[in-house]
Amino acid sequence: MNWPAIQAIIFDAEGVVIDTEPLWDEAQRLLLERRGVAYDRARVKHLIAGKSAVDGIAILQRDFNIAGVPQELAKERNDTVRGLIAGRVQFIPGFPEFFARIQDRYKTCIATSMAPELLPLVNERLHLNDLFGDRIFSLADVGNRSKPDPALFLFAAQKLATPPAHCLVIEDSPNGIEAAKRAKMYCFGLATTFPPALLQDATEVVASYQELERTLQFAALPA
Repeated sequence: MNWPAIQAIIFDAEGVVIDTEPLWDEAQRLLLERRGVAYDRARVKHLIAGKSAVDGIAILQRDFNIAGVPQELAKERNDTVRGLIAGRVQFIPGFPEFFARIQDRYKTCIATSMAPELLPLVNERLHLNDLFGDRIFSLADVGNRSKPDPALFLFAAQKLATPPAHCLVIEDSPNGIEAAKRAKMYCFGLATTFPPALLQDATEVVASYQELERTLQFAALPA
């Protein structure tokens, strides 16, 4: 394919930088279990990933017929996952090595749907600020406009002073890939959370950071 000169790499966080998606699955299972409902990951996971906390809860309520105030249910789920993150969150395999090799070649940032109140827990354990500085952006920066709305990626590009056409997004969810497409950015779908078949709208689909790095070598380097 004809690549542009990639100048910036925009990382989603969950499922791309940090391995929290299994923790969210556990929190959602517990939330539904308390209400006598079984969590069906295959049914809803691809719909929820990339959404704000309240938007994700609304999908659970719709698909599992759960009553309650969305904001209160979102807080319950966040409180559950908070304890899981504090003790168990790790980097996605291969991310630290990949980042070490590209950080001096590209501008970088995180653009995540993760609730801002959970980010300090991740930072305390994994020191994301040491890698990205103040370039960690969340839905709170764009009025909680969830992916697949492109607002967060466009905001990130603006903060990096990089035209969207020269940005590469690394995403793990269908909603995130759709957001990157709407932002007119190139996108690698990293198959950490979902099977490759659900990521086919990405520019490229890769199974690991090792494969991603090999593919990126074919891209034009920054001018």
